[in-house]
Amino acid sequence: MLCQGGKKGKKAAGEKGKGGKGAGRLNGHHQENGMENMMLFEVVKLGRSAMQSVVDDWIESYKHDRDVALLDLINFFIQCSGCKGVVSGEMFRNMQNSEIIRRMTEEFDEDSGDYPLTIAGPQWKKFKSSFCEFISVLVRQCQYSIIYDEYMMDTVISLLTGLSDSQVRAFRHTSTLAAMKLMTALVNVALNLSINMDNTQRQYEAERNKAVPKRANDRLELLLQKRKELQENQDEIENMMNAIFKGVFVHRYRDSIAEIRAICIEEIGVWMKLYSDAFLNDSYLKYVGWTMHDKQGEVRLKCLTALQGLYYNRELNARLELFTSRFKDRIVSMTLDKEYDVAVQAIKLLTLVLNSTDEVLTPEDCESVYHLVYSAHRPVAIAAGEFLFKKLFSQREPEEEGAPKRRGRQSPNANLIKTTVFFFLESELHEHAAYLVDSLWECGAELLKDWECMISLLLDEPLPGEEALTDRQETALIEIMLCTVRQAAECHPPVGRGTGKRVMTAKEKKTQLDDRTRMTELFAVALPPLLAKYAVDAEKVTNLLQLPQFFDLEIYTTGRLEKHLESLLRQIREIVEKHTDTEVLEACSKTYHALCNEEFTIFNRVDIARSQLLDELVDKFNRLLEDFLQEGEDADEDDAYQVLSTLKRITAFHNAHDLSGWDLFTSNFKLLNTGIENGDMPEQIVIHSLQCTHYVILWHLAKLSEGSSRKDDLVTLRKQMRAFCMMCQRYLTNVNTAVKEQAFTILCDLLLIFSHQMVSGGREHLEPLVYSPEDSLQSELLSFILNHVFIDQDDDTNSTDGQQDDEAVKIEALHKRRNLLAAYCKLIIYCVVEMKTGADIFKQYMRYYNDYGDIIKETMSKTRQIDKIQCAKTLILSLQQLFNEMLSELGHGFDRSSSAFCGIKELARRFSLTFGLDQVKTRDAIAMLHKDGIEFAFKDPSPQGEGGPPLNLAFLDILSEFSSKLMRQDKRTVHMYLERFMTFQMALQREDCWLPLISYRNSLQAGGDDDTMSVMSGYSSRGSSIRSKKTKPPAATAGTSAESSSSSEVWQQTMQTPVMMPSPHLTSTAIRDPKRGRDDSYMGVYPIPHDQQQPHQHPQHHQQTPQHHQTPMDYNRRGTGLMEEDEEPIVEDVMMSSEGRMDDLNEGMDFDTMDIDLPPSKNRRERSELKPDYFDPASIMDESVSSISTLRFV
Repeated sequence: MLCQGGKKGKKAAGEKGKGGKGAGRLNGHHQENGMENMMLFEVVKLGRSAMQSVVDDWIESYKHDRDVALLDLINFFIQCSGCKGVVSGEMFRNMQNSEIIRRMTEEFDEDSGDYPLTIAGPQWKKFKSSFCEFISVLVRQCQYSIIYDEYMMDTVISLLTGLSDSQVRAFRHTSTLAAMKLMTALVNVALNLSINMDNTQRQYEAERNKAVPKRANDRLELLLQKRKELQENQDEIENMMNAIFKGVFVHRYRDSIAEIRAICIEEIGVWMKLYSDAFLNDSYLKYVGWTMHDKQGEVRLKCLTALQGLYYNRELNARLELFTSRFKDRIVSMTLDKEYDVAVQAIKLLTLVLNSTDEVLTPEDCESVYHLVYSAHRPVAIAAGEFLFKKLFSQREPEEEGAPKRRGRQSPNANLIKTTVFFFLESELHEHAAYLVDSLWECGAELLKDWECMISLLLDEPLPGEEALTDRQETALIEIMLCTVRQAAECHPPVGRGTGKRVMTAKEKKTQLDDRTRMTELFAVALPPLLAKYAVDAEKVTNLLQLPQFFDLEIYTTGRLEKHLESLLRQIREIVEKHTDTEVLEACSKTYHALCNEEFTIFNRVDIARSQLLDELVDKFNRLLEDFLQEGEDADEDDAYQVLSTLKRITAFHNAHDLSGWDLFTSNFKLLNTGIENGDMPEQIVIHSLQCTHYVILWHLAKLSEGSSRKDDLVTLRKQMRAFCMMCQRYLTNVNTAVKEQAFTILCDLLLIFSHQMVSGGREHLEPLVYSPEDSLQSELLSFILNHVFIDQDDDTNSTDGQQDDEAVKIEALHKRRNLLAAYCKLIIYCVVEMKTGADIFKQYMRYYNDYGDIIKETMSKTRQIDKIQCAKTLILSLQQLFNEMLSELGHGFDRSSSAFCGIKELARRFSLTFGLDQVKTRDAIAMLHKDGIEFAFKDPSPQGEGGPPLNLAFLDILSEFSSKLMRQDKRTVHMYLERFMTFQMALQREDCWLPLISYRNSLQAGGDDDTMSVMSGYSSRGSSIRSKKTKPPAATAGTSAESSSSSEVWQQTMQTPVMMPSPHLTSTAIRDPKRGRDDSYMGVYPIPHDQQQPHQHPQHHQQTPQHHQTPMDYNRRGTGLMEEDEEPIVEDVMMSSEGRMDDLNEGMDFDTMDIDLPPSKNRRERSELKPDYFDPASIMDESVSSISTLRFV
């Protein structure tokens, strides 16, 4: 039996004699045993495969002198914990375990928190696995005799239990791992004993049932004796397991360290899987269920993997029914876990639950997993795809043996493909078909690549009694079919899912080639009739026309499919003639581009067809345009429509094809010029003419960039480009908004393309083409942005019928405005326009943060990389503009608590945060910002006459937001520069109107001793937000002083002749605004809370106070807290709020592990009327479970 109270097991009475023989060895333990112990630790450390022989040697040593051998084992565990102390023979004989552990704690190396289980590096890579293997082999080799001697196991378990309760993390972690692996090894022993007992019982029953003459009484007695011995051994093993479970697991599964909690949960899963008869019951399952609410993803992950091992075995399903009903909702909620690994395993667990029984999961539970097939995280989506496939597609129609294989719409896949279409339509995420296909690809590739069946469903007539696909279903099927073709041809996930292309294996490459060959053979024949059937449906045709992009075009020649190619070209030509939709025309253009590949023999045939089509289109356009311009105001709508439709087709083809052979610039420029002169040109004609002319110039530039260019070509392009830019500038004042937006976008693109950067990369010959916008053009572009981008949402949206349509229009309008702003910001970033124009953009940062905050912030970041000082001047200029606008609106006597002024202060605070924490990199920029701000504050005299504050003095309150970014020496310099603008009377003023000056001076003087203090934004719109203090940087070295001298040239005259003495810190309550919460001693800085200072005031008392390192868990929360960004490592438990509550829970507790009788739950109000809850965490609360906090080692 194990000894209670943490004592080692007593030696038997007859073992004193051995002590005399081993006394000398124990006394000389450090000398004689040191090498043996080192060898034991080193073997485990190196991870050698000689573990069996090492354990056998230790067993021989134990049989010779068990005290010496156990001492070796004890020191082995101590050393594995990273402790350099050694337990001597005298300590082993005379001291209790608690005293030994206390002594080892004192000898622990406090300089490093690392220990073998946490040390990184190749030397310690296999330590954990070798350590666990050693314990497993040790128990396995001792399972027939030594573990039953009531000494060896008692001593080891007692030691590990004591170490697992230590305040030192290394002891606790190592001993918990050892104890859990020891328990696992004992579970294996108990399982073997159980099997042997069953066999013995069977043999006994068989022998006893024999006839009396044939019955062997001696054998019956031997079997009875053997069964008795096995029963006694099993009782001993159960006692050992109880001791480990109650002494270690019950405490450590809620340890403050996540790794320790994870070890416990991982091992209890192993026990339940190995020895389900003993452990797979609610008394043990409850620990896994509770811990699924752990705040650390690592622990939650172990819970799920432990449960997967149980649900995988269908024979265990009956024992999991209560657990499943109790914790199913929690598992379902974990599919949305913030840790993707946890979400993946939760979905896989639900898939196993689905396999075991189809009745547990409700339709609502399944739907919560279904939508995850559209997740951007690919592992989550693939796991959800497997769940979906198991649920919806696992029931196939069985095929009769010997019957011919059914193909097309009669194949078994036909109904499954229809089911996929129905699911896609019901999910209402029609634009995510590629995500759905990718999610199902790994588990259902065979189904998704049954293109023959899909083609049959689209082309063939339905069978008798079969319901035909609706138009909407056919559209969805074509989209899914296109996505499957793309996935098979490209072999990588769709955009937005996946981390880039990976290297394919030889098998994957062969599969890819086979799939491309098969799809080309199928669709080369089927695509022309599909296009013919759906020729009038723009959406279907657009998707079908993308299929040739993934063909192996060589198949057209090798497979003798030229007639199908001719048929395809005829269908495309007819579609171009029928449609004017831009998407359809661009799809036709891309298809021609894919087929016009000079590497293949079909090039000439396709090129001829393309040229014939374009000749007809251009001739028709020139003829129609001439008639249209001649008619002028007399032109009717039909003439305009003919011009527009032809222009649309030419523009769509010009996007992908070089049409330089047809002089389109002259005709389009003439059309645009006529539109400017007459002012009545239809807007769509102007928009497409602008786009077509833009393509003409880009194709011309592309040809000049590729090789040697003639001077005449450069001159021609230069004239065309500048004339077109002037034309776009004139269209910026057009009455039609769509025309203005098109002209603005094209103008920004041209200015960026033809900027000074076009000559980089060895293209100096293009320098004559460089074009810099004039000031008037820059001003017009900026005005366009201010008038068309920074507007209220309602001003730019046309109301439509239906709230959903109206919302879609608003989103589309916002997307368009974001593109316009991004186009202009690129001009700022690439220095096409002056950086100071960005001030009008930056000042909108707060007001339009939700719409354009990311674009403006990225622009600020890029401009700072280009020129830090100029960027800072632009930021302060934007604040000055806002301040002037506020003055013109509110007047000079405005209230500094007004929303307008608070908004400017908040904007300044946001600007300050963008400078980051590295003050050395930004010191010049920050210094220049303060210089401009001070000059602006004192620029205009007081409107009240002499003696009053300057007009812009309140701007210093805004400027103080940047004081925290100044280095210490720069604060003094800025303060001296400020005093150049101050008079002696200003320093004596104490009225409210002078508070900005006082606040700003204090923010500069507070940094004389600590340059890291920031001035609090008392009127900040964020209200009660508290800014965290930064650590004080090291004192400036000679190097930094040298840098400061270079950055302070602006104030070098000030450094010589300060005008006045620095004013003292002001502590009068009359000038302190209670709303700001300022402390007297910190001058505008938040004081340190008293409770934060307390631990540092009494360090001795802090160490002597009884500490607790366990943490309670909040088992009552379900599925909400885990989805939040909470970085606390420990979970909380509402039941641990009072000691009295715990004492009540302690009374009447029964700790019989093998048969735990749990009390009903009394702490969940929502379950007060239900049956007793057998998974209530109150069932394990007692004093031994209360938390012990750790020392520095935690």
